[in-house]
Amino acid sequence: MARTIEIDIPPLTGRRAVVTGASDGMGTVIAARLAQAGAEVVMPVRDRAKGAAVADRIRSTVPDARLVLRDLDLASLDSVAAFGEGMQADGQPVHILINNAGLMTPPERRTTVDGFELQWGTNHLGHVALVGTLFSLLQEGRARVTSQMSVVARSGAIDWDDLGAERPYRAQAAYRSSKIALGLFGLELHRRSAAAGWGISSNLAHPGVAPTNLLAAQPGYGRAADTGAVRMIRWLSARGLLVGTPDTAALPALLAATGPDAEGGRMYGPSGPGHLGGAPAEQTPYPPLRDVAEAARVWEVSEQQAGISLPV
Repeated sequence: MARTIEIDIPPLTGRRAVVTGASDGMGTVIAARLAQAGAEVVMPVRDRAKGAAVADRIRSTVPDARLVLRDLDLASLDSVAAFGEGMQADGQPVHILINNAGLMTPPERRTTVDGFELQWGTNHLGHVALVGTLFSLLQEGRARVTSQMSVVARSGAIDWDDLGAERPYRAQAAYRSSKIALGLFGLELHRRSAAAGWGISSNLAHPGVAPTNLLAAQPGYGRAADTGAVRMIRWLSARGLLVGTPDTAALPALLAATGPDAEGGRMYGPSGPGHLGGAPAEQTPYPPLRDVAEAARVWEVSEQQAGISLPV
């Protein structure tokens, strides 16, 4: 049987949190736990009906949950900009931003509406643009930004000669590039904030391995059935072996985003064997995420591609 793991989350009354991917898997767990702690949680969703159903499910266990549904498609820079305009119109500071949404290894190469390879454009560029459009609200809230990593970012590198993943399309390599890029950007955000006095803290989390929908059937992305990997992960998870559950996979991001002792420039993940499951704890950032020159390059290219310009 899967083991229950708990962490304490400090009171968050009066705080506003934005959680991408909050209508699915561990994102729903993250949103529920933040709402339970008293935060107002903004849930950006692509599918309003699905988002509303998830919000109702959260309210069934957290009756006083303060949840706000907003439209957002991270695969569209126009959608990200429109989301930011709505948030700016609210005039409320953002205290927590968890860049959690993502997609993994569609079997065939696909692109965003802006022409970027889908994983690069969604997992990485969409979140870069989100930070850009929310920047003044993040500053006002002296926010903590937590970006969700993956164990695939333990090794490898960004293929700068083929950011579009065209020669040929390799789904796993493209996914790895998108996660390494987001991790480099997240750590560079913290370095630049510390140097310029932006007041924003930025760190990383990774969920280990758990039976979420990343490898499940996704007909909209060309995956008609669950992969063999996700079936094996479900089997292990149900028996409490090696990997985590959606509930435990959410804990590193919650610790990184709310923990009183969690700091910017750090990474948090499961502490079990292979860091695949277990209680959350601080970990050394993966080697590909430690290259400061590579991070500066990611920052510059990402600003150009996302069409944003953060302060120098």
